[in-house]
Amino acid sequence: MEEPDVIAALAALAQPARLRVFRALVVAGPKGMTPGALAEALRVPASTLSFHLKELMHASLATQQRDGRSLIYRAGFEQMNGLMAYLTANCCAGEACAEVTTPSCTSC
Repeated sequence: MEEPDVIAALAALAQPARLRVFRALVVAGPKGMTPGALAEALRVPASTLSFHLKELMHASLATQQRDGRSLIYRAGFEQMNGLMAYLTANCCAGEACAEVTTPSCTSC
């Protein structure tokens, strides 16, 4: 992952409502969520939610897929894992760290 991508991802997550949206998508896993389900679960107005989803998609932290008449949003797990790897790449100066683990979502 390149530094501009890291900056874009961190900037996208640096807003409370957007962070909540992203975390809800991570919890939903590969099945994703519709905008209506997200708005209801997070109590976010649809217009505000649309803005936040667009910002997450711009940072590749969310994807959108049309399913008939519905839109399904999913977390960008590859981007999330890339961000975590970038942030922990030089952890403990390259020495093994028993206390630090790098979380990743390999089942998604």
